[in-house]
This record gives sequence, structure tokens and C-alpha cells, in this order.
Amino acid sequence: MSEQENRAEIVDEKSEEVSPRGEETIVLARQVLPLRLQIVPLVNRPFFPKMMVPIVVEEARIKKMIGELVESESKHIGLVSVRPHEQDPTQPSIPIKSKDIYRVGVVGEIVQAAQATPDAPMQCVVAVRERFQIESVVREEPTIMVQVKYLIETDMSVNEELKAYSLAIIDGIKELMRLSPLFKEEMTLLLSRSNVNEPGRLADFAASMTTASVDELQDILESFNIPERVRKVLLLLKKEIEVSKLQVKISKQIEERLSKQQREFFLREQLKEIKKELGISKEGKEAEIERFKQRLEKLTLTEEAQQRIDEEMEKLALMEPASPEFNVSRTYLDWLTILPWGVFTKDNYDINKAQRVLDQDHFGLEDVKQRILEFLSVGIMKGNISGSIICFVGPPGVGKTSIGKSIARSVGRQFYRFSVGGMRDEAEIKGHRRTYVGALPGKFLQAMKVCKTANPVIMIDEIDKLTTSFQGDPAAALLEVLDPEQNRDFLDHYLDVRFDLSNVFFLCTANQLDTIPRPLLDRMEVIKLSGYILEEKLEIAKRFLIPKQLKEHGLQAVQLAISQTVLKEIIDGYAREPGVRGLENQIKKIVRKSVKRMVETKEQRITISQGEIRELLGKKLFQDEEIYRKSKPGVVMGLAWTSLGGDTLFVEATPVKTGNAGFKQTGQLGNVMVESSEIAYTFARSLLRQKNDKDRFFDEHFIHLHVPAGATPKDGPSAGVTMATALYSLALNKPVKSKLAMTGELSLTGLVMPVGGIKEKTIAAKRAKVKQIILPKQNQPDFEELPAHIRKGLTPYFVSEFEEVIKICL
Repeated sequence: MSEQENRAEIVDEKSEEVSPRGEETIVLARQVLPLRLQIVPLVNRPFFPKMMVPIVVEEARIKKMIGELVESESKHIGLVSVRPHEQDPTQPSIPIKSKDIYRVGVVGEIVQAAQATPDAPMQCVVAVRERFQIESVVREEPTIMVQVKYLIETDMSVNEELKAYSLAIIDGIKELMRLSPLFKEEMTLLLSRSNVNEPGRLADFAASMTTASVDELQDILESFNIPERVRKVLLLLKKEIEVSKLQVKISKQIEERLSKQQREFFLREQLKEIKKELGISKEGKEAEIERFKQRLEKLTLTEEAQQRIDEEMEKLALMEPASPEFNVSRTYLDWLTILPWGVFTKDNYDINKAQRVLDQDHFGLEDVKQRILEFLSVGIMKGNISGSIICFVGPPGVGKTSIGKSIARSVGRQFYRFSVGGMRDEAEIKGHRRTYVGALPGKFLQAMKVCKTANPVIMIDEIDKLTTSFQGDPAAALLEVLDPEQNRDFLDHYLDVRFDLSNVFFLCTANQLDTIPRPLLDRMEVIKLSGYILEEKLEIAKRFLIPKQLKEHGLQAVQLAISQTVLKEIIDGYAREPGVRGLENQIKKIVRKSVKRMVETKEQRITISQGEIRELLGKKLFQDEEIYRKSKPGVVMGLAWTSLGGDTLFVEATPVKTGNAGFKQTGQLGNVMVESSEIAYTFARSLLRQKNDKDRFFDEHFIHLHVPAGATPKDGPSAGVTMATALYSLALNKPVKSKLAMTGELSLTGLVMPVGGIKEKTIAAKRAKVKQIILPKQNQPDFEELPAHIRKGLTPYFVSEFEEVIKICL
């Protein structure tokens, strides 16, 4: 078939139409198609020839144009789709221009036009005739008018290839009818009005029935070559069939699921009725009540609890399951009956076993272990370990939480831990009232439910980090819980029945005592965990940390060797903090990198040497401060206590000769420390004048006293002696002894007053390799109570006056 035969012929505006075979045919005047058309833009889908379509017109100028055409002889309009990317749904009032529409459309004859009111949309019925192509634009306003040329299809009945395509389209339509019954009537009408001898018309009708996009349908409309159009329509049909198959599959899956659920529902209802008739099962409400009664058989209720449960049982029996109150009452009864009323774990009163458990889980902390064993011994003597509330205070990583677990294991009780750090709602402690949706009991009754016993060990972590807000003060709510005289009648807001917490062994942990409210602190027995020295960390690493990390990384003990010398260097250079958490992290890093090396090099055993530490862990986190501060006048090492344990700090003083006296402090010092520095300056100046009346050092020099690490806030009176020594050393121009540290509060008359944190400060001195330490005389008992291994290697000096300090230092 030639290209000329495949294309449509152009029809001029005459009363006679030329047929494809050259014969003249007489036509009606209304059938003559005008060469100029006014355009109606289509914003949804294009229309195809030989179809009757409805149109809804809302734009006023288009309604006016259609109204005029209906009254005229020529009722023809052009129907052209608007390009999708030109449509702006947010601005529907902007008129569409000729540049916004496609170049190919269809001509239609207005069969009917009706409008209920002048403002209402116009309903039109249009008979679509032929395709046309826009040649030029005649005008833009008030409506678009264009010059067109028409494209009329030739007779393709002689083409066998097209017949085959047409049959394929008909088969596809039938398949679509089978899959989508929704279009059955339209498809039937299409098949009745189309046949294989009109492939172009058949393709147009088939395309109009698909859910293809505007671009795809416009492509079909612009396909003047009929074989090409038929092929494109066949592809659209195939896609439509695949989509329909997927829809059918999804619908079938949903129906199967629903059918299965319905079947299960009916069977369950039948089973319920059968069991009800046979008396082998009870209805939902009766089953719930029976379950609650079975729980109560194992409990020893108080009179108040028994009365409340009986009332709730009667109320629940009278309620309908569909009632909103039913679930509230059932949940309340569930909590009342699941709590361990009168259920206790039998305590283990073997003090030797408790000692073994504590030694297995922890190295060092002998004073702490002794205090714990004393508590247990009292419980053994009484026959009941109750009313005990212990607070472990110490820096992070010293084993406060783990020692709580060991206590629970040693006495054979259940262990429950929760943190109150950042807690700001007292309802977390005492529960929410049942009037609120989703109300729950407080943490302590939840712990009772989990432990299933009324005498567990409950650990309250981070008790020094409670906060207060408009929702209440949790610290105040804890007063009732942690008071042995009150917690036997603990009243939770949700339960609203008194529950006995006096048999619970309470353990608390904190990093410092300053932020714990005084009334709460008075209810607790405080045990301080000061931290570990190098020798203790060394043993902890060998006994606990290294085996733990080897196991977690899948290694055997023989595959990785870390010598004692290497461990000492790691502890001294990378993990000087009081706890062992930092040391564990460094060991973890070494093991991890060793595993990577084993995987890459296939080595079976690795021994870590001192030379590899820097490569594995980077540069040291802690440097030996003596390297940078060799003994010189005005520089003295002091000892300080922080919430993270003990620490060393240097006090530096330097003179500026101005001819006038003056004094200045820097280093972000707190008010108390500033006052201590002023006392030290006044006393050092006074003492120097007493010793040598002619010495005018302080009168002629401006003194600047600085405490390094200026970004760290510092406060407290214990650096008074250190600052006075630095000032006096500067005045005499004599350095103090090396490897000497001191602590103590200085009075204005030169007395050395006692300070706290002696153990932490002594451990810090050991870590800093100090050999001599100066302490207040009244702190001598505190120092002598320290374990021998902490005191070993230290020469203590106990002083009561500042002049004794001068004799020792200078």
C-alpha cells in the first residue's frame, strides 16, 4: 500500500464531496465541514471521530460561542486537547491561548445544548466527525478561531495485514471485557458498531475505552497512518489488559483474605455456642472474672484490697462488654490481681556466698563490700532484709549499678532497675489517676508486676538528676517510697489501694550528693565509691574487661596477648578517670583493630607491644604535667574533688613590678575560691612582713594568680593552702619540692582547716605519681582509714598551721 493511500484526503468546503475512487457524491449542506472552526479546549482527554460525546462547558465565553452556533446553520466546533503541562488548576480563570493546545483535534457537530440557568454550566451533546490539523490561527479573542485542513480515512478493507491487527484488537477488547465487567456495555456497543473492514475507526473506539494518559491518546489521534495507529492502539490495549489483570489479582487476594476472616469468625462463633451448650467454656466476661479469681487463689490480700476487688468484680459482672467502662474496669482488675500481694522470694542468708558473689563480680572496693555485708548480716540476724535504702555515690564507671546486681544475686532476690534521670512528672512515681485515657500505675508497681514478688531489689539510677516542672516534683514523691515508716502503706494514684513496699531492698545511685534534696538524702544510707587506682584497674582489666571483650569479639584468650606493661601505659596515658569505662573502651578499640588485622593478614596470634599503642589508640589523652611545669617559684600542685572523682590542679602565681601592690585571679574561679585566694594573699603578705619587716615584695608588685584549665569552672575552699604556698614561694623566689601535692582550707589567722574527699584526692595524687602529700591534721583519721594499697608509696604530712606547710615545702 502506498503512502498516499494510507493518508486521508482533504475535503474542501463544497456541497459535493470527492470519494477516494474519484466518484462524485451528493451530500447534505449540514454535512459540509467548514475550513474555519472555533475551538473548544478539552482539559481531560481528547475525543475520536465517529463518536457521540457529552461536554460540560463552564467558561462564559465558550458558552456564549456555543449558544450562537446553535442558532446558526453551521453547528460545527473544533475539539482540541490542552497540553498537560500548560494546565494550571490553581488558576482556572486564565483563558487558554492557541499556544496552549495541540495542533491536531476533531471537528464535532453540536446535537444538543442545554443550560438550566445563565450561571449554570452548559450541557452539550456533540457528534464527532473527522480529524483536522490546524494550519493557522485566525484570532485569539473572544474565542480561538483557526484555519484547518481535514484528514479523511481511505478504505483499508483490502489490506490483510490490517485485518489481522483488527482481529487482534477485537480479541484484546474481549479480554478486557472479561477482566473488567464495568465496561461491558461500552465494549459490546463498540464491537457491534465496528468491524475488521474499518480498522481506523476500530482503533479510535478501542483507544477511547482505555485509561491511557492524555499524551498517549493524543499520539493516537495524531497518527494519520492507519497501520501505525492500529499498532499503537494494540500496545495500549495490552497495557490495559495487564493493569486489569493486576487489579483482578489484588481484588482476589483481598476477597480471599476477607473470606478467610469471615469463615474464622463464623467458626469461632459456632465453637463458642457449642462450648456454651456443653458447659465447657464461659462467655468472654465470665472467662475474665474466672481468670481473676484463679489469680486471687495464690495471693494473700489485705482487707482493703479484698474489699476493692470484690466491688470491682460485682461491677464488672453487671457491665456489658460493649460498654466503654468495661475495658477500664477490666484493666483495673487486671492490675489489682496481677500484683504480688503477699508473695515473697525466699532470701539466701549465707554470708559466705554473698562474699563470694561480690568478690567474683568486683575487684577492690573492700570498704564498700564490708558495708554491704554488714547490711546483710543485720538482715540475717533479724530474719528479714527489709527497710534497707542504700545510696551508692561515686563517679561514672566505678560499678554502682553492677554492684546492685551482685547484691540481688547474693541474697537470691529479683532485680529491677530504672533510671529517674531527667524525670519531671511525679505521676511516673505515683501513677496516673484512672480518669485519664491510657492511665498506668507508677514505676514501683510496674516493677512489682515484672518481678512477681513483693520483696525484690529495686535500683533507682541517677537519683541526683531528678528535675522539677509544672507537672510536679518527683523527688517529693520519692519521699514516701523511700521512707521505711511510710512505704508500708504506699498509695499509688492509679491503684488507689495501699501496697506494702517495706520489704523491698532499695538501692540508689548518684554521681554527687549536692543535687539530692536534703529530706530525700536523710532517708538513705550513703556509701561512697571513690574510684580505682592504677593497680586496681590493672587487675580489673586482666580479670574482667579483657576476657569480656575477647568473648564479644569472637576471640580465644590465646589469640590476643596484652602484657601488664602495655596495660599500665594504657591506664596511665588513656584512662586516668576514676572509673573503668574509659579503660574498657580503649581495650575494645585494641581488640577490634586486632581482629581486623587477623582477618586481613591471617595471623593466628597477636601480641600487643608498647610501640604499637600510639598506632592503635592515637596520641595520649593524659600527659605528665610535671614535664611542662618543672619546679619553679610560684607553681604548686593542689588536689581537688569533682563529681567525677579526685583530680590534680596547679596554682600559678607571677609578679609584675609596678611599684604598687595589687592582686588579680583568673581561671574561672567560683565565689568561694575567690575568697580563699584573697585570704591566701592577705595571710602570705602578713606572714612575709612578720618574717622580714624590710621585705617590700608585695608592696611593689602586682600579683597575678591563675589556675589553669580556664574553661573548667572551679570552686571550693580546699585550695586555700595551695594558693598561699604559691604566693609565699613567689615572694621568697624559692620553688617547692617536686612530686608534692597539698590540700586544705586556710583561715585568715593561718590555721589549716579540714576538707572532704580525702580518698578521691589521695587516689588522684597516686595517679599523678605524687610522692609526698600535705593534708590537714584533722583529716589524719580519714587518711589512715584508706586501704593500705592506696596509701602505699605516699609520704603524708599532717599540718595544723600554715607555717608547718612552709617548712615542709621550702
